[in-house]
Amino acid sequence: MSGLFSYGDISFHYNILSAVVPLLKLLTLTVIGIVLVNPKIELVPRATFKLLSKLVFALFMPCLIFTHLGKHMTLHNFMHWWFIPVNVLVSTGIGCLLGYLVTVVCRPPPQFFRLTIIMTGFSNTGNLPIATVESVCHGHDNPFGPICIGNGVAYVSFAQWVSVILVYTLVYHMMEPPMEYYEVVEEGSEIEEQAIVNDVSRPLLIEAEWPGIEDKVTAFSKKSSIASIFSSIPGGSQTSYPDLDATTDGGGSSSPKSIRCLAEPKMVRKFRTVAEQTPIQHILQPPTIASLLAIIIGIVPQLKDLFFGSDAPLSFFTDSLEILAGAMVPSVMLILGGMLAEGPNDSKLGIKTTIGISVARLLVLPLFGIGVVALASKFNILDRADQMYKFVLLLQYTTPSAILLGAIASLRGYAVREASALLFWQHIFALLSVTMYIVIYFNLLPYI
Repeated sequence: MSGLFSYGDISFHYNILSAVVPLLKLLTLTVIGIVLVNPKIELVPRATFKLLSKLVFALFMPCLIFTHLGKHMTLHNFMHWWFIPVNVLVSTGIGCLLGYLVTVVCRPPPQFFRLTIIMTGFSNTGNLPIATVESVCHGHDNPFGPICIGNGVAYVSFAQWVSVILVYTLVYHMMEPPMEYYEVVEEGSEIEEQAIVNDVSRPLLIEAEWPGIEDKVTAFSKKSSIASIFSSIPGGSQTSYPDLDATTDGGGSSSPKSIRCLAEPKMVRKFRTVAEQTPIQHILQPPTIASLLAIIIGIVPQLKDLFFGSDAPLSFFTDSLEILAGAMVPSVMLILGGMLAEGPNDSKLGIKTTIGISVARLLVLPLFGIGVVALASKFNILDRADQMYKFVLLLQYTTPSAILLGAIASLRGYAVREASALLFWQHIFALLSVTMYIVIYFNLLPYI
């Protein structure tokens, strides 16, 4: 009994070290970033961090995704990994429900009702999970074996396209400014902006995952399009018919019945208008393109043999991308340090709601994640032997809100200060919560 107890102590001690040491490495890189961009020292100008964020977005991260996802992607894996994107949807749905509970309990200002739900529901599925996986896998004594980094980055990358689609469609419209910010000048005229809180200088936090956000602003991005479009739906007929006098020419043969069949229903027209204002084109960002290319090349053996393998004709190209990919994690953590060095913006959300969102996102949601992954494993949806697969699934419930939400808030001109402040405090608290839950995950994985 004594030997068993001693063995358990050693095993638990190893798991704690395996979880804490990688996070300490990331914390060290973050602190270095804070020191470099600190206004009192300013060893590196703030503009340099903006350029670094563009390099991460357009070069380092796509290289990392392409090299690892393409190497491990096969048609069998593509079919086997179906639960990874499904888990993103499940975690987002549970998070949004928790966000709604936060609104009930904490009662944020009415204009921030949707912001509370979004910031609780949508997690960081890109930079931070990849950095965490790479840090956990760094070293030969990592708990997941020799192919730890390759598998981990491949799993995280495979989930990104779902999150990107959700952000640029659902989140984009949920983050539109409430109608209270606008006033109608006169009937049939444009809705003009009344008071949008967007006078803050653009912080590094806003541009971290979408550099050049100011170039993406459109005529519709800062208008309450859905509210204004659907607020005019009448209670009577839902169909718009053209003027019969205008469509019939003298003794023409056009009949009202045929015109009614060709008329477009008002509801259909409204949905079409909203779809036209959805920035679908922004989905094809460099990381998403890298994921799609890696998936296509990986599932076609002839293409994969050209890029991956020691004797591949284009292995020199892949090796060059892998060298660039090595800069991704330190750059991301330095940028995170630069964000935190700027400090939080003033927020009208309230301390109670800020704490409520952070607790729900960082402490409560991971408990649901453990339950979901355990149930999926029980019903043989997951491979029990692949611990990294389950670890990445759990990590999707553990990270703070997506930094990209700050960019969307800036694009829509809605709650920019509040989103920035929430992201700041969540990333501060996440240094403790992520470490705590990784320790828990390492001890639970053998039993899930």
